[in-house]
Order: sequence, then structure tokens, then C-alpha cells
Amino acid sequence: MPARSKRPSKNKDLAGYEPDFLLGLYRDMLRTRALDSRIEALYKQGKLVAGCYSSRGQEGCSVGSTAAMRDDDIVGPMIRNLGSMLRHGLPMKFVLSNYLGRATGPTKGRDGSSHFGSLEHNVFGPISMLGALIPVCAGAALSFQMRGEDRVALTWIGDGGSNVGDFHEGLNFAGVLKLPLVLILENNKWAYSTPIEYQTAAKDFACRAEGYGIASDTVDGNDIIAVYEVTKKAVERARNGDGPTLIEADTMRMRGHAIHDDAKYVPKEQLEYWETRDPVETFRARLKKAKLLDDDGHDSIMAAVKQELETATDEATAMPLPTGDRDTELGDVYA
Repeated sequence: MPARSKRPSKNKDLAGYEPDFLLGLYRDMLRTRALDSRIEALYKQGKLVAGCYSSRGQEGCSVGSTAAMRDDDIVGPMIRNLGSMLRHGLPMKFVLSNYLGRATGPTKGRDGSSHFGSLEHNVFGPISMLGALIPVCAGAALSFQMRGEDRVALTWIGDGGSNVGDFHEGLNFAGVLKLPLVLILENNKWAYSTPIEYQTAAKDFACRAEGYGIASDTVDGNDIIAVYEVTKKAVERARNGDGPTLIEADTMRMRGHAIHDDAKYVPKEQLEYWETRDPVETFRARLKKAKLLDDDGHDSIMAAVKQELETATDEATAMPLPTGDRDTELGDVYA
């Protein structure tokens, strides 16, 4: 087993959950993986001009945590939290239109990657400067506190991004003011090509919460139910005025830093080990064991996901490209 691979799933019984909820989680992981694969294919076909960052292997963390949020809560996804965007209501065509640089997309063709959000859906856009979204979401949480709203802000960071100043400043600020903020640190083993043993001498990342005087927890990031439960607990604490929580999710980045990165630096045996803990396949097996899903049910869900994806791709592709005229280019840039 690779170093620091810990917190295996306890594989909790699914009893007590509504079947529609469980199947909805499964469907959203399938939607995330399907859209992720389509974006990767478009990149390799030369139809995208910006970076492509895969979330393969981390769908359970994004979908499970976002499932614990209300629609009026804020989520601030990072580049590998595509599942959070979909779970919080962003349509597939909305996502694809940005990657394809369409004028009617969320950034109107200015960004061809994942740096977009939707205030209509209470989704803050990812920021290239990793960690910068933590103080932004802390600011949103402060606004909830000042207005007396029982809303919560949720964002994510990777193991590498947790070493920047914004991580410290945002969490310290949230801790001092007891803001309703939940931060999930996705320990996905690699900060680009730097393994975690060269990032910190601490026993884990969750222990950093003690320095800010805030709550912490750890979870198997590939167990979607465990992620949902630990996030739900943190969200309830935040909503009740008990302050922020740092959650370390043990997971694995199954692609390179970006699609152009072949990740040759990752040991083959490490990828093989984590392939056996694939969040989609392991949850599918649990649903089958609980007799909530059979092959026909899976095929039906997959057919619906495929139809949704094909329709979204066609609609996004048919959207117009930016015209390039001066007024359009300068709009939304300068006041």
C-alpha cells in the first residue's frame, strides 16, 4: 500500500437512506465522469484552447459533499470539483459552452477552462491562484453572519494548495469570527509532481485545524456516503453558529495535473491500488448489494446520462463564437 493511504471506507449500511437519494448520488457521479471524459476528448481533438483538468477518481468527494448543502448555500469549486457544479444545478451545456469559448457562455468566450461560476446557482468560480477562494468564501460566510442568515459556504483545496498563505489567512479569519465555512482538503497525493511526503512533516493535514482553533475531521474521500455524512455534520455545526470545519478527504488524482501531463512520476502500483477504490464502481457495487440497482437500472441511468451529454454538446457547439469587435471585447472588463 502506498505511504499515507489511510482511512479506508467503513462501507456503512445504506439502510436509512431513501433509494431516490442514493440513486441520485450515483447518477451525479456518472454525469460528472461522462462530462469530464467529453471535455478531455474535446481537448485532445483540438477543440479547446485552454487547460483541461480531470476530476476522475474524485467524483465521490465533490458530489457527496455538495449533496449536504442547501440550494441557497454557496459552493466554491476548485478545478477538480466538476461534480459540485453539476450537483448544485449548473447544466452541462453551461459548462461546455465555457470550455468551447462560446460568446453566450458564462465568461462570454474570455476563458476556455473551468474558471467560471454562476451566482444564479450560488456557485463561485474557481480561481487560478490556488487557495484564493478560501478567503473569498470566508467573506461570503461573513456576509451570512452579518445578515443573520443560516447559510453556509463550502469550498475545497488540494494538498498542495493547502501550503499557500491564503489557506492560513482564510481559515484563521474564519476561526476568529466563527464563520459558517466548511473547507474540504482533498489529499489527492500529488501537488503536480510533488508527493505529500515532500509537502509536510505533519502526520496529516487535518491536524492543521488545531492551530486555528477550529473543528476538524477526516474521511475516506472515495466513499460518497462517508463524505456526505461528515460534510453534513460540519454544515450543521456551521449553521448552528459553531464555526468552521476543516475536513481532510483521503483520495487520489487519477490523471496528471492536467491532461497534457502524462503523470509518469506517479508509481504504477499506486494508481493500480486506487483503481480498486474507484468511487463510482465501489458505490455501484454497494447499490447492487443493497438490491437498489441492477444491470437494467444501471443501463437506464447511463442512457439518460448519455442523452443529456449529447444534447448538451450539440447545444453548446451550436452557440456563437465571440465576434471580436472592440465593444464586445471590452465589455465586462472595464467599468
